[in-house]
Amino acid sequence: MSDSENNCCDLNMARLTDWMADHVDGFQGPLGCRKFPGGQSNPTYRLTSPSGTYVLRRKPFGDILPSAHAVEREYRVIAALHPSGFPVARPYGLCEDSDVIGAPFYIMEMVEGETIWDGAIPAVEPLSRTRHYEAIVDTLAMLHSIEYEGIGLGDYGKPGNYFERQVARWTKQYRLSQTDDIADVERLIEFLPATVPPQTRTSIVHGDYRIDNMIFETGKPRIMAVLDWELSTLGDPLADFAYLAMNWVTPPDDARSGVAGLAGSETGIPTLEAITARYCEKTNRDGVPDLDWYFSYNLFRLMAIVQGIKKRWIDGNASNAHAEAMAARVPGLARASWDFAKRAGAE
Repeated sequence: MSDSENNCCDLNMARLTDWMADHVDGFQGPLGCRKFPGGQSNPTYRLTSPSGTYVLRRKPFGDILPSAHAVEREYRVIAALHPSGFPVARPYGLCEDSDVIGAPFYIMEMVEGETIWDGAIPAVEPLSRTRHYEAIVDTLAMLHSIEYEGIGLGDYGKPGNYFERQVARWTKQYRLSQTDDIADVERLIEFLPATVPPQTRTSIVHGDYRIDNMIFETGKPRIMAVLDWELSTLGDPLADFAYLAMNWVTPPDDARSGVAGLAGSETGIPTLEAITARYCEKTNRDGVPDLDWYFSYNLFRLMAIVQGIKKRWIDGNASNAHAEAMAARVPGLARASWDFAKRAGAE
């Protein structure tokens, strides 16, 4: 076993091996481990063994905010979605006992394929780029069309007032991890709950639906698995669509998913109007409302998440070496959120 496959010094490998032998069908040791780079929330590991390759996701060690890092919810939603045919990794087992490795975790299938980190998808031809984005939109529409009660997720979240509850939740999370006084954040905390748009539909909401949270079949525009369900719930499907649509107003140099200025026939990246029309066709919508409020909300939520990373970095519990750089983004995210709020009517 190479050193790169056994660098999980923060896991108790003996206890993990024993747990998998008892709870994962067909598992055979010995067990090798490699922590995936990147990721700010739930640390993720590749596990290798004679019986196959698996993925482990765990909560961070140390004190964490209430309701954050909900690996139990991640496991529940993929366990419900997998039999439906929606592309998620096969779930193998959930451990809620922190005594095994120091935090709750779950084991799922290692889906082999390709992760695309750059929304420009530079390695393919324009037609393939178009097909990749069509697959992204179609998969989101598929998720939003699933009868969630029929797959056992009727109580996975409250069916109404999604944005009202989410604004309150992320305001609370921000307050619990607040380290500075930022005027834009205070303005947003006043504006967003006072201007919540009406909710007309309820669906499973992924919560972080972006290109690098998907595994594609290598070299092909087919999604093999959608990953990272930590923020999933029942809610307004426009939350996911607006989050995806933000890529078209985000410059490529500001975020790896950003494609502002890149869409068109020359690149093959569909325009925002084209993906909106496709999503509406697949979900039987007449259209979507103006998205500025939704963009402001999504940036506010991201700001609160990054503020949590900043607090964990200050406390010494951040899960990634880049946490310090991430922490520095908080004021800029607040400013960008407030800019969209002003477009949505804030004064």
